[in-house]
Amino acid sequence: MNNDETIAKLKEIIRPYVKEQSALDNLTVDTDFITDLKINSANLVDIVLDIEEKFNIEIDNQSMEKMLNVKAALDIINDKLA
Repeated sequence: MNNDETIAKLKEIIRPYVKEQSALDNLTVDTDFITDLKINSANLVDIVLDIEEKFNIEIDNQSMEKMLNVKAALDIINDKLA
């Protein structure tokens, strides 16, 4: 799976939690979940759980703490899928 496919799936997962839809439309690897998309920390946990389910992976607490932007999420997802 390439990064574009992963980002598309990631967008599907985070869409319900995003308060700034225009920010989601302009999502890049540099997009920050909290600052740019206005996702609160409780919803960030839900997103991590949804990512685990969608990609059939398990994300440990250390990785979860690092998952604050799209690039970190991609790195963690790709690492777990490898």
